[in-house]
Amino acid sequence: MRTLEINAEARTQTGKKETKRLRKEGNVPCVMYGGDKNIHFYTHENNFKDLVYSSNVYIVTVHVNGETHKGVLKDIQFHPVTDKIIHIDFMEVYDNKPVTIVVPVNLVGESVGIKGGGKLRLKRRRLAIRGLSDVLPDKLDIDITDMDVGDTIQIKDLEYEGVEILDPARAMVVSVISSRMAMKGMEIPEDTEEEGEEGEEGEEGAEGTEGTEGAEGAEEKEAEGK
Repeated sequence: MRTLEINAEARTQTGKKETKRLRKEGNVPCVMYGGDKNIHFYTHENNFKDLVYSSNVYIVTVHVNGETHKGVLKDIQFHPVTDKIIHIDFMEVYDNKPVTIVVPVNLVGESVGIKGGGKLRLKRRRLAIRGLSDVLPDKLDIDITDMDVGDTIQIKDLEYEGVEILDPARAMVVSVISSRMAMKGMEIPEDTEEEGEEGEEGEEGAEGTEGTEGAEGAEEKEAEGK
């Protein structure tokens, strides 16, 4: 998995006044949880460009006042008007403990069905996976070369060494449908046995709710951290 290093400063105060001052200076307040204690820190917003504005997934190494911590991005809050980053949550990870992340699907090859005039339907662009940080991939490659019209690939058809896929086993990932079905707006239906589970969480549920808390949610987290 890709790694990213960030130099940061520890936050000795976490109240609203201090948080407002940090943001005014172009800094982003952050917290890393999941370890022995919550780690509050900040760094300039420019240090997050590769992390936030990218489809890549990273293990982030944060250097805070002489200490080093590894984590994965869990949640981001954006300003509702300016879209600037106002708060980031990280989950601390350890080499000997499994971690859960969401990674993009990467289709490899050109299917025989598409060559014959079929249409590709990618149902899930990202999947939730679990494993040790040193073996987790930053994307899941799926070879579609042998897929013909009518073929589908479900979660249960995928297997990666050292990685557990957490999405429902019968959920469809990708399919190839005929041009006629595509013109009529038809798609091969997913197995309905898992619909209740999908309806409750779905793809977005697996990824989290980035940006949904806004400034007020961020301030509540600040108050709890005091």
